[in-house]
Amino acid sequence: MNYRIATEPGAKLRIDKWLWAARFFKTRSLAADAVDKGHVRIGGASIKPAKDVRVGDLVEIEIERIVWQVEVLGVCDVRGPASIAQTLYAETEESKTKRLVEQERRKTYREPAAALHGRPTKRDRRTIDKLSGGD
Repeated sequence: MNYRIATEPGAKLRIDKWLWAARFFKTRSLAADAVDKGHVRIGGASIKPAKDVRVGDLVEIEIERIVWQVEVLGVCDVRGPASIAQTLYAETEESKTKRLVEQERRKTYREPAAALHGRPTKRDRRTIDKLSGGD
C-alpha cells in the first residue's frame, strides 16, 4: 500500500485523524473523545476534533495521566504500520524524560485501588465499616 506522508510546512490534517494515523489511539472515535475531554492540546490551547494540525505544531497528548509532547513532522490520512506512524512525530527530550520517570514511578509505587473493580461486596463493606469505626 502507498502511504503518502506530507512533510511540507503547509500540510494539515484533522487532529483526530492525525492522532489515529500516528497510533496514539486505536480508533478515530477514541481520539475524538480524548480531544473533546481536553486531553489533547495544540500550543497549550484546548481544541476540538475538527481542528487542523499542521507540520511544525507542538501537540500535548495525555493518555492515562502520561503526557506526551510531540512535534508534528508529517501528516498522513491513512493508518499505516507503526514504523511509518513513528515518522509522523518527534517526541521532545523533556517529554521523554518525564514520561520515563512516570513509568518508573508506576512500577515501584502501585495504586492501592487499582486492584479493586466495581462496588465493594458485603464482606468488603463490613471490613470498611470495622476499620472506619462505623456501626
